Amino acid sequence: MDKKQIHIYGAGLAGSEAAWQAAQRGVKVILHEMRPHNYSPAHKTQNFAELVCSNSFRSDDAEHNAVGLMHEEMRRAGSLIMQCADETQVPAGGALAVDREAFSELVTKKIKNHPNIEVVYEELTKLPEEDFGDVIIATGPLTSEKLAQDLLKFVDDETLSFFDAIAPVVYKDSIDFSKAWYQSRYDKGNKFDYINCPMNKEQYYAFVQELKNGEKVEFHEWENVQYFEGCLPIEVMAERGDETLTYGPMKPIGLTNPHSEEKPYAVVQLRQDNKEDTLRNMVGFQTKLKYGEQQRIFRMIPGLENAQFARLGGIHKNTFIKSPILLDSYLRLKKRPNIRFAGQITGCEGYIESASVGFLAGYFTACQVQGKTPVLPPRNTAFGSMLNHLIDDTNIDDFQPMNINFGIFPTISGERTANGKFHKIKGMDRKKAYSQRALQELEAWIQEIGKC
Repeated sequence: MDKKQIHIYGAGLAGSEAAWQAAQRGVKVILHEMRPHNYSPAHKTQNFAELVCSNSFRSDDAEHNAVGLMHEEMRRAGSLIMQCADETQVPAGGALAVDREAFSELVTKKIKNHPNIEVVYEELTKLPEEDFGDVIIATGPLTSEKLAQDLLKFVDDETLSFFDAIAPVVYKDSIDFSKAWYQSRYDKGNKFDYINCPMNKEQYYAFVQELKNGEKVEFHEWENVQYFEGCLPIEVMAERGDETLTYGPMKPIGLTNPHSEEKPYAVVQLRQDNKEDTLRNMVGFQTKLKYGEQQRIFRMIPGLENAQFARLGGIHKNTFIKSPILLDSYLRLKKRPNIRFAGQITGCEGYIESASVGFLAGYFTACQVQGKTPVLPPRNTAFGSMLNHLIDDTNIDDFQPMNINFGIFPTISGERTANGKFHKIKGMDRKKAYSQRALQELEAWIQEIGKC
């Protein structure tokens, strides 16, 4: 076995980014992908970095949003995923959304054309032995059952799992624009970025009741259902209270219905899903409703009475390891240091978060096989804060999947004024301070990682 090469299992966002970062540093990479021989419950194509949920990478505001900051850090560091996302971007107001097919096709093309990357189509069914060489496991939360079972034996009961849901996609030409209209919330971005479907109070309460009563996917008795709070099924949110959706994905604020003087009680938004703008994603409508129920209930929405669905929503089980127990600072498995983990299987959540951990795993491993010591990202950056969430041993008892957010950054207590005293930083100014600090510290790290 060639010890100067890296084996990466899983060609999702994290695996593709890890392969790219290692290959760009002159290391030979064998990228293993189980598709098309075996598909997860959510994947539909053979392309790498397939987006199985939303087509949105969320906010692209690097100055006031932690997700946007991570976008910018990844761009500056030379991320493949961000390069491909920028090249296949579709309008989405202040968010970064992509044409999902064009995005994954571009990632696949770049990976396959890289001279240092070899692609092998096979499924990993058990953890490699210690003498196998350096390995990155980036099989994601949709890890195949065989590998999950072997991993479970290896780490005993130190695993974490929950269920994740995906939202339906509607053909735009089936939307009734005598009731729906184009507008971004607060008119941010282009008005065509979102289509809005309004509900009055009576329509909304009838809709919520059907969400709660609708027939849903059943689980096995042995399945311990734990949903990720950032991606709850729409009907689960409805069950938490009749008004919950009006404060969540169906909030009516920042929107004006041109068809009526009556202010909407609730609004359903549909975001552009492909470059041609023939498909629209129902924002926040992840669901575990059965297919027939989805069509019946979602057609209660004004403007969607005759909606045709390009994809209905679904639900799948996601599996994660308890990284603070199992992994060291460089994402290596403590009991088997030739193995690193990357992406959502580590307990990060979200597209860009998964890719960022893949970036780190690829960089760390490339340095190691070249006999160099990797440089950890500064703690105050989005890279550093995401990594710290995964490896901080004070986080063991309540560890759960996490999106990047300023709550996991080191705090900024205040700024020193001319008289030497401190004043508190609040609101947007505080977020801007976090971002400025991160990007300032990032530059030196980028210079260091360029040496490996």
